[in-house]
Amino acid sequence: MIRLVLTTFPDVEQAKQVTRQLVNGKLAACGTILPAATSIYIWEGVQEEASECLLLLKTSADRAQDLQTELLKLHPYEVPEIVSIATDSCHHPYAEWVLRQCKEV
Repeated sequence: MIRLVLTTFPDVEQAKQVTRQLVNGKLAACGTILPAATSIYIWEGVQEEASECLLLLKTSADRAQDLQTELLKLHPYEVPEIVSIATDSCHHPYAEWVLRQCKEV
């Protein structure tokens, strides 16, 4: 089974840098960066609005916790959004590719 992990970054360059490290470390098979997002939220009692980018990471269920641990180390935010979604349906050849890419060495 594969997992889809969502997180946001303040800009595309930081998202690219972290994605490269996660893919090279076999913690994610792929990262897709969607460059234009606006987040509205309350932080420390104040409503904030921020331009961000959304990063979609594809990983194996076995590597999802390791990916989150590393993402927490690399992420620039104090409290990063990290949401892991288990997939119940995925194109089989794609799922196999993700699992192969995320095998521990």
